[in-house]
Amino acid sequence: MKRCVPAAAWCFVASSAVALEAHDIHGTWRLASATRKIVDTDETLDAYGGPRPSGWLTYGEDGRMMVICAFEGRAKPIANDKMSDEDRIHLHKTFFAYAGTYRLEGQRITHAIDTSWNEAWSGTSQVRDVALTDGRLTLTTPPFKFNVDGRTSILTLVWERYPR
Repeated sequence: MKRCVPAAAWCFVASSAVALEAHDIHGTWRLASATRKIVDTDETLDAYGGPRPSGWLTYGEDGRMMVICAFEGRAKPIANDKMSDEDRIHLHKTFFAYAGTYRLEGQRITHAIDTSWNEAWSGTSQVRDVALTDGRLTLTTPPFKFNVDGRTSILTLVWERYPR
């Protein structure tokens, strides 16, 4: 019986998700979906203003990455010089972009941010769980306070390789 337990444990480990290698994620990815789970209520919502936000993510062979995302339905200003401060605040809250280096360790990726749309993020690291299933890259955040309403949330971003 002692031999069965380690064998069963090995089967369990072998059947769990496989660790990714950097070459698995190299290239450009288009945002397919973004959902937000509210931690307090378990409610799941569209994370970025609707089911079709826009976004791009790139992982380079040189260890650098860039991401840019915009909420669905953002109001387009008439012109930069005609925007109010309220318009600017709304646009800032419904957009994010950053660049830096990345480190992939099994099923976790760390983005070390050196440039960001929000200087509070520059010089910080963002850690995500990562999975690659059927050609889709899924990044999941740890719980954090969502910038639009301050509710503790977990985001799940699903990306499709581009071009297909």
